[in-house]
Amino acid sequence: MGKKIIWIGCIVLFVLHQDVWLWDDPGLVFGFMPKGLAYHATFSIAAACLWACALKFAWPHELEKWADEVEESEKS
Repeated sequence: MGKKIIWIGCIVLFVLHQDVWLWDDPGLVFGFMPKGLAYHATFSIAAACLWACALKFAWPHELEKWADEVEESEKS
């Protein structure tokens, strides 16, 4: 279930990354930051959160255990 949610999140972020609706908006956020830049800053935080969730819920821990076991067997 976790992997499906991560994939859906990736697709949503991919679609939202194409922010054509802010290209011509000269407005400022907080009085100094262009709206497009603020949008991409927020987008970057969302992408980092999605990656953190991917590490927590969808990372193949069994593959990592297998790699550690192979590494230990090669040392001995």
